[in-house]
Amino acid sequence: MTARSLANDGPVGRAADGARPRLAVTDTFAAFYAAAYASVTAQLFAFLGDREEAEDVAQEAFLRAWQRWARLEGYADPVAWLRRVAWNLATSRWRRLRVAARALRRHGAAQPEPGLDADHVALVAALRELPGHHRQAVVMHYFGDLSAADIASELGVARNTVLSWLHRGRAQLAARLGVGDDA
Repeated sequence: MTARSLANDGPVGRAADGARPRLAVTDTFAAFYAAAYASVTAQLFAFLGDREEAEDVAQEAFLRAWQRWARLEGYADPVAWLRRVAWNLATSRWRRLRVAARALRRHGAAQPEPGLDADHVALVAALRELPGHHRQAVVMHYFGDLSAADIASELGVARNTVLSWLHRGRAQLAARLGVGDDA
């Protein structure tokens, strides 16, 4: 069964009251899909040069056809509508890829992030082993450049509590990293 014969078959699957049962709509769309998918996907593949991209575009076009199937199945050639939608989607993707490639050539590829050095990895591992409040105080003070008073205000604790957390956190870090407390 071709898409053209689907459109010209008339009231296939209509109930006595003229309403189309959902199953019949699903059946006609399934036949339409089976008849048109390979051809549309092959055309898109030839245009885009990427099979996965062509399949994605074809699926998007068929989804749009499914959403409008009650109206489309009455068209003389619903495949023409589908092909137009698919070509428009493919052209939009192709243009986006061209713009992205142009931007990449103009600005260059993003530089890879440098690898983490062993000291950084060891510090992060040691910080993870600290109790939560000690770790938070150390990070806020040494990485966030906040004073003990600012940390106390933000956490809603006494300044001396923050000083205690900082002292204990430093001592635990020094022991885990094998350095003196003054380092």
